[in-house]
Amino acid sequence: MSKLKIGDLVMVRNGKWRTKTGTIEKMMPSVGKAIVTGVNIIKKHQKKSSLSPQGGIIERPAPIHLSKLMLVDAKTKKPTRVGYEIKGDKKIRIAKKSGEPVVATKTETK
Repeated sequence: MSKLKIGDLVMVRNGKWRTKTGTIEKMMPSVGKAIVTGVNIIKKHQKKSSLSPQGGIIERPAPIHLSKLMLVDAKTKKPTRVGYEIKGDKKIRIAKKSGEPVVATKTETK
């Protein structure tokens, strides 16, 4: 189980896209990866078809492993670890650096 959710602002910790930030578009928990906007962009050679009559080279984001991602704290704008607190009967995520609750901006994707 991942502590990151769809809509979280994350930063890449290592690799070619190090220090780049983006929001999580799609989670793939079975393989431990996520698609982040503006990060890990690949070029795909698209053949002509009825869906894309032009064809050509298309740039799109590829999945990146969750171990390379770290949540960005809304208050300090720096990467932080995620913890949990129980308030009443609810379990909420908190940023370890500032102690503030983490609120993901859910975006519907198809």
